[in-house]
Amino acid sequence: MSRIPPSAWVQRWSHLLDAQASVLDVACGGGRHLAWFAARGHPVCGVDIDTAAAADAAPQAELLQADIEKAPWPLQDRQFGAVLVCNYLWRPLFPDLLASIAPGGVLIYETFALGQELLGRPRRPEFLLQPGELLHVCTGLQVVAYECGVDDAPARVVQRIVAVRQRTGQPQLAR
Repeated sequence: MSRIPPSAWVQRWSHLLDAQASVLDVACGGGRHLAWFAARGHPVCGVDIDTAAAADAAPQAELLQADIEKAPWPLQDRQFGAVLVCNYLWRPLFPDLLASIAPGGVLIYETFALGQELLGRPRRPEFLLQPGELLHVCTGLQVVAYECGVDDAPARVVQRIVAVRQRTGQPQLAR
């Protein structure tokens, strides 16, 4: 299993997934979230430019090695019970991420936001979310939780969202 623990945000909201829901981890890195969800009985799929570390952390995962910033989205027409993105931002991918969420599925997203450039990397604006940007991206989904602010350990500025794609005919969740 990966040595770096899963994000506290991911752990906090993973109970929203249906039992046995498939999980897509975008820019899965070392596979810490793949291992977390696989240990809870979820089929997991990770995509990254380099999947070697993820293969070690979650050997049962379906792994797709792809440069998702320069090549077409490798998961066209596939949907998942959860789409997860941590510490990664590539705005042109937003439509593909949203299309990958199955009805009843959950988006869990956490990455750096404007203000991070004062604390450390990343510093370039193209890698930092603008205020409320994830809320705007999730228009049409039911937002369950949203945070934007400074974390203490380590000091960083982040934006986080959890949003659900409603099933047809399903009432909206209470806020």
